[in-house]
Amino acid sequence: MGTLGGAGLAAVVAAGRARTLRMESERPASQARSSGLPARGADGESPGGGAPFPDSSGSSALLQAEVLDLDEDEDDLEVFSKDASLMDMNSFSPMMPTSPLSMINQIKFEDEPDLKDLFITVDEPESHVTTIETFITYRIITKTSRGEFDSSEFEVRRRYQDFLWLKGKLEEAHPTLIIPPLPEKFIVKGMVERFNDDFIETRRKALHKFLNRIADHPTLTFNEDFKIFLTAQAWELSSHKKQGPGLLSRMGQTVRAVASSMRGVKNRPEEFMEMNNFIELFSQKINLIDKISQRIYKEERDYFDEMKEYGPIHILWSASEEDLVDTLKDVASCIDRCCKATERRMSGLSEALLPVVHEYVLYSEMLMGVMKRRDQIQAELDSKVEALTYKKADTDLLPEEIGKLEDKVECANNALKADWERWKQNMQNDIKLAFTDMAEENIHYYEQCLATWESFLTSQTNLHLEEASEDKP
Repeated sequence: MGTLGGAGLAAVVAAGRARTLRMESERPASQARSSGLPARGADGESPGGGAPFPDSSGSSALLQAEVLDLDEDEDDLEVFSKDASLMDMNSFSPMMPTSPLSMINQIKFEDEPDLKDLFITVDEPESHVTTIETFITYRIITKTSRGEFDSSEFEVRRRYQDFLWLKGKLEEAHPTLIIPPLPEKFIVKGMVERFNDDFIETRRKALHKFLNRIADHPTLTFNEDFKIFLTAQAWELSSHKKQGPGLLSRMGQTVRAVASSMRGVKNRPEEFMEMNNFIELFSQKINLIDKISQRIYKEERDYFDEMKEYGPIHILWSASEEDLVDTLKDVASCIDRCCKATERRMSGLSEALLPVVHEYVLYSEMLMGVMKRRDQIQAELDSKVEALTYKKADTDLLPEEIGKLEDKVECANNALKADWERWKQNMQNDIKLAFTDMAEENIHYYEQCLATWESFLTSQTNLHLEEASEDKP
């Protein structure tokens, strides 16, 4: 499912046209279009005689006419271009061009074929020991056929904090899109060691899934920071990180976010109320399933450890029972086969079910953060409307600010609604597949164990029949 389906895009355009007409009556047209895209002439050039638009080819021009239905009317573009700052709040990266063609390239419609052009592999974890710290880096190999990449293949090494940086940049650029979760930085005390091979491998798989989730996302995959993460060498990435907002700017953003959350949202739309209720219920259920699954796995491991000792005991016992040697050895053999089947089932549980369930535990936390960021955007709009109503500020500037914030809220809402449906579909598919695979694994396990013991009972029955026939005169 794309970021915006055909109906979603039509709704955005219609809303933009209605808001444009309202705002045109409140202020001069030149002011309304001061930060928008240049109007397009019949020859595909801007009125000022600049370079032609990138859709000069016949096929691209036809695509624009069909999707946006421009009819040489620039009002349709205003919902996208009214203010360049809005690009920070919608579902498109602020680093991307703001022309309609660039946006069409980022929108993946339902009837388009799923052509994968970005392949990412995370492998070869490597330990680094310095005088200050010890950390693990992972090799990331990227293969792509996209034109915006300088090469078709890249190889870099990244540590966990680099992944954290990428996640933060994605949340900053796309506050109401559902960013895939990262595995936790710290692990539960007493479970495994930080540099234990099993833990490193589990984290590697989670990081691999994190990057491929982003690569498969119709919007996040075009994020400029994501591209830099995949292609830049270590020193280039370090230099790019330093170009971010300064400490005072980040503190200001944090203060505004806290202030907005304290004010709360007075009139949250009904659809987002339902979404919030779903998230709360989903979080409770998935956390409970995660705890039960972890407990089942622990009990299964305890059972497996005891079973490994159970077979050898029968072998030792057979040494002191001459009449039961064959029987006891057969029992030990059956236990050994069941032990191996149990180990395979545990492997399926730890690789197929547990990671999926826990990933959606982390997703539930991520969704709560997305809802808070959406509410913060709306709370900022509500505060401006309240200030205008009670004339608490300069009323000459407030209408323009409110118009921009309305667009910001609308873009944030549309991005979340489209991504929400996509996430729900993926969640249902992932969880259904995980439980189906686990059920098939359990059926196979019990069939193996049943066949093992049936074979043992059949052999013992035949042995008794043979002995009975020999005893007869």
